[in-house]
Amino acid sequence: MAQQSLSTTGRARSNTASVAASAGTGVLAAAIGYLLTYVLIAGEVAEEFGDGIAEWKAVAWYFYNAHMVDVEASGAIGGLGGTDTVDFIAQSSSTSATVLYLVPPLVLVGVGAILAYQWDVRDLGAAVVAGAPVAIGYAVVAGLGAIVAESSAERTFFGIEASGSIAPDLVPAIVLAGILYPLVFATAGAVLVAIVRSR
Repeated sequence: MAQQSLSTTGRARSNTASVAASAGTGVLAAAIGYLLTYVLIAGEVAEEFGDGIAEWKAVAWYFYNAHMVDVEASGAIGGLGGTDTVDFIAQSSSTSATVLYLVPPLVLVGVGAILAYQWDVRDLGAAVVAGAPVAIGYAVVAGLGAIVAESSAERTFFGIEASGSIAPDLVPAIVLAGILYPLVFATAGAVLVAIVRSR
């Protein structure tokens, strides 16, 4: 009886450690995806935005667009204002911008596959345990990133106030980029490794 209790406790700790490691890997995956986006698009960002907006924020907008998350631009002059969505990748004429749509899925499939390989995953249940929790860390980064990537400005011209801001849409950033992308792609990477290893 004591032997069975010890093995159950060991498995519970192992699963907890697996979830924590996957969540930490989700943070790493988001960082790698952002860095790859930076490498691919930094030249266009510098050309497009100049010194008016911090380069890292503009790259973040492309990173969110690569996850199909809209970037909202809003502005007001006096009492009149409006909001619109912007897809920088779709508006870009650069071929490297279109490649950005592949960055998040490939990074997440790779991370899921690496986790499954490291943990010697051979069945579907273990693949889900390895890949799905990547969403925890990825969602934290996606949510925080959407908040800090906001850029706003206020000016007064001849007594008339003008203001504007631009930022990724927060709810889709968390739900779509932070949860759905890693759930689908990191788990798919882990499942692929499980299928290959089970043969």
